[in-house]
Amino acid sequence: MLDLVIRRGLVVMSKDAVVGDVGIQEGKIVAVASPGSLPDDGALVIQAEGKIVLPGGIEPHAHIAIPCPEYWAGRPEVMSQPPEAASRAAAFGGVTTVIDFAGDLLLTPGAKPAQRSMLESLDERRSVFRNHAYTDFAFHYILAGRVSPGTIGQLGEAIQEGVASFKVFTTFSELRIPHGHLWAVFAEVAKHGGIMAVHAEDDDLVSYMTEKLTAEGRDQGHNLHLVHNNLSEDLAFRQIIRLARHTEVGVYFVHTTAKEGVAAIAEARQRSQPVYGEALHNYLEFTCEDYKKPGGTAIHTYPALKYPEDRDALIAGLLDGELCTTATDDFTVHKDVKLWGNTIHTVCGGHNGIETRLPVAFTKFVVERHMSLPRFAAITSTNAARILGLYPQKGAIMPGSDADLVLIDPTVTKTLTLADLHSDADYSIWEGFTCRGYPVMTILRGKVIVENGKLVGSPSDGRWVKRKIGADVLARPAV
Repeated sequence: MLDLVIRRGLVVMSKDAVVGDVGIQEGKIVAVASPGSLPDDGALVIQAEGKIVLPGGIEPHAHIAIPCPEYWAGRPEVMSQPPEAASRAAAFGGVTTVIDFAGDLLLTPGAKPAQRSMLESLDERRSVFRNHAYTDFAFHYILAGRVSPGTIGQLGEAIQEGVASFKVFTTFSELRIPHGHLWAVFAEVAKHGGIMAVHAEDDDLVSYMTEKLTAEGRDQGHNLHLVHNNLSEDLAFRQIIRLARHTEVGVYFVHTTAKEGVAAIAEARQRSQPVYGEALHNYLEFTCEDYKKPGGTAIHTYPALKYPEDRDALIAGLLDGELCTTATDDFTVHKDVKLWGNTIHTVCGGHNGIETRLPVAFTKFVVERHMSLPRFAAITSTNAARILGLYPQKGAIMPGSDADLVLIDPTVTKTLTLADLHSDADYSIWEGFTCRGYPVMTILRGKVIVENGKLVGSPSDGRWVKRKIGADVLARPAV
């Protein structure tokens, strides 16, 4: 007997979208059938005629409940919003799984990490989310600095535990991993079937431009794009791709920002190298020209927004398949913190975007550029699931998958205001943006958690999800 039937919606699957029914039992999809054909004896029936039924959104890149550096916040002990607030906002935005971060780097800046294993660190991070998440959750593991042989020796165990992806930086003094250590990390992760999530910038160029602009009196925040610039991305992406090719590891480039980054990814993929790129949805709307507006650095997420031609290259990359996913890099703090820093040294990264990604992307791609619905599902859910090891449990509408669904009403037009959003933030860079099509229902493992603007889920609904990346994703570009 079915528990839930989604009746007569436009059901989006991997290759097409057809009007039909979705049958759900014990949190799993058990049937996708012709409209009106599934029995509803004893089942909750949701009439979805005129709605688009998509796999629940997967947010592949968020920073929740972590310390905000004092040089960004202007004061100590500031944290990004907690999981209950972030996952609540995510659920209203049609997101059912959030991938955040674990690792000792999440300690208060300047604090020395305890002598604990990666699995102990992971378990501590899980405890922060447990019973405080409306959505399911997983973690990339952050590695930083001169990674010790002991830590490298734990990578295989972490992958077996279900971590699957490891975040590294090639810039920022406290985060940057020297290339020799990167070589060792890449090789070990490849050996055990994981993937690298890379924040790639050329540290020498970033440092040089920081010093240069400071000396010239041009270190205002609106010049961030001159520090974190196009050439930096070009050099860093290509160096990482080369190192990944030698070690045979898969790479997921977080927050691609420049046309040069898109080109580097495309060339690697043409060589059949397993390289994947992510674009943030604020990078699809704003450019570095917006930094100069009053409060303009509210749009900033590191590395930096670039020029209109870079924004256009990101959009084209998502349309033609060179880029694979959309994300938010969510880092939600209050407006006074976000705008406290006003120089290239102090501007706070991140913004409260976890709720707006799906409706903004639907408007920009499906409505304005006629992207197919399967492709839209791919860049908001399925590709992230495949690349990061959640598929087929997540990211698909097919028998056996978790019944994680979002229903979008394409007839809804909503000009966003702060009052429409559900995070802990007191500002939004999306105020005034008109969405054409909007999530009206979010379902997590067969349970309705948001319905017609009302929260009906519980912060105990979310579960940690163990991940394992498919061999095809690590062998060649699989999406």
